[in-house]
Amino acid sequence: MAKPPADPAAGASRFPEILDTALAAELLHMHVEYVRRMVREDRIPAHRPPGGRKILFLRDELIEWVRSQPGEDRSPSAAERYDEKKES
Repeated sequence: MAKPPADPAAGASRFPEILDTALAAELLHMHVEYVRRMVREDRIPAHRPPGGRKILFLRDELIEWVRSQPGEDRSPSAAERYDEKKES
């Protein structure tokens, strides 16, 4: 079985630089409606073209936003670091 990339940005490279709401939700592993709610609550970086209803996201900006969120690091590389510490 293939190992997921240690860097979350590595898998994101298959996404375009500018994302619509559906692609942003897919990248973030969230439901589209939850992403829209986060935009309404100004909890996630998003952009609206002047006079438009469409919400756009910058891929790299979303990746940085995810990395800045508090919480436990559950990435595969974090698990490897934890196992190394436990064995020491």
